[in-house]
Amino acid sequence: MVVNKPLRSGQKIYARGSDLIVMAMVNRGAEVIADGNIHVYAPLRGKAMAGARGNTSARIFALALEPELVSIAGVYRTTEQELGPDVLGKPAQVRLSDDGKEKIIIEALKT
Repeated sequence: MVVNKPLRSGQKIYARGSDLIVMAMVNRGAEVIADGNIHVYAPLRGKAMAGARGNTSARIFALALEPELVSIAGVYRTTEQELGPDVLGKPAQVRLSDDGKEKIIIEALKT
């Protein structure tokens, strides 16, 4: 599913059974949810939940990561725990750890 317009507070988009590609900003208070991966080619400031039906290999990609909440297959992290300066507002990805401990990993994208 491809979304071309900015998502405002209160809006929610769900890509059932597929990846979600957002070509505009996801503002605070907006939610993007996908059973697969989520790609945001703009600032991600709202909530992003990938792997909504338990896909632990799903990922979230954003050109400017500033989320309220990120979640992969039900494992989530809020911004109560601030993101590091290496990823905050920068191109980054969110995934689950490979060690089976279901820990959220947030990494800068190498450009």
